Formats: sequence, C-alpha cells, structure tokens
Amino acid sequence: MVIEAKFEGGVFRPLRKVKLKEGTVVEIHVNREETHGRAGPIRELGFAGMWANRADIKDGVSYVDTLRTVREIRSCSCLNRRSS
Repeated sequence: MVIEAKFEGGVFRPLRKVKLKEGTVVEIHVNREETHGRAGPIRELGFAGMWANRADIKDGVSYVDTLRTVREIRSCSCLNRRSS
C-alpha cells in the first residue's frame, strides 16, 4: 500500500483517507526529497572514503583516471577488431 502524505509540524498527514486501524504502526520510505540550497557534506555519502584502506588505490582521482584509461584501451581494441 502506498500512502501519499505531507510532512507538516512534525507530523505526516495523509493526502487521502486511509483505511487503517487506529494505532497501526507503519514504516515510511521517503522517495521524493526537496533540496534547498547546497548539498550536504560528502562525508555523509555512503561511498566517501571507500578506498581508504586499499593499497592498490592511491586516491580517488588516480583511480578514476586508471578506469578511464582501461576503458579507452578496450574501446580502441574493439574498434580495431571490427575493422579487420
């Protein structure tokens, strides 16, 4: 069941009548989020620092550069095979 609601004054208020018994405990998953102004700190994102303990990854920029280089080499290899 999906119940659309508006959050006002610290309370979720359904936009339509809901057929649930009084006192029913529900779980709310927020799908839409309005962002005002700046994004939050990158430290709060799940992937921040995920390579911190990896000896094979110096830093994020170097890692991305390596991935791009490998992708470019593979792309060129595929193009060369097609033209042969």
